[in-house]
Amino acid sequence: MSKRFLGILAALIVIFVAVVVINNQGSSTNSAGKVSDHVEGLGKDHVTLVEYGDYQCPYCGQYYSIVSQVYNEYKNDITFQFINFPLTSLHPNAFAGARAAEAASLMGKFWQMHDLLYETNVQYYASNDTISSWISASNPLSYFDTFAKQLGLNVNKFNQYYNSSQVNNTIEADMAKGNKLGIDATPTFFLDGKQIQPIESVASFQKYINAAIAQKTKA
Repeated sequence: MSKRFLGILAALIVIFVAVVVINNQGSSTNSAGKVSDHVEGLGKDHVTLVEYGDYQCPYCGQYYSIVSQVYNEYKNDITFQFINFPLTSLHPNAFAGARAAEAASLMGKFWQMHDLLYETNVQYYASNDTISSWISASNPLSYFDTFAKQLGLNVNKFNQYYNSSQVNNTIEADMAKGNKLGIDATPTFFLDGKQIQPIESVASFQKYINAAIAQKTKA
């Protein structure tokens, strides 16, 4: 058996092992995290409004109060869902914000942390970037710890969850789902699985939601 043949055989074995390792790593990554399940509303009319959002995004902050009003109006009729989609290339602390929300979720306070993050988002951009905020902080965790205290959470436990692979994997799974749908901006809304583009007003959401409810009722 020639040395050349042995060399080729060895190279093929190395390539085969590398492919197996890469495939196994890919399978592990894909199966490690499950998409988040942040849902509220009674959903009597079997209509679901989904928001893909970024806690650092100024446009998400602008829509926050509108979506809150829409929720208060339709909370008995439809289901609302929030899915993480931090635009990390634009917003350096967006992934950290999602971590804070997911850590709080594991302690039963997702929506409360969600609201705090967006309320401080609105305050920050309304102040023309002049206030101290997690949005511009080099280490936003200290702000999130303050939020956790406000919500009555054990800060040490919160930090454990914040730094956990479980939280990281959930956010990655959410982002993968959004990428699969071709989302490239936030906020992005889906109503019963169809992307909608409501303008920044309660009336615009009402138009879409009422039409969806009417269609379900008719069906």
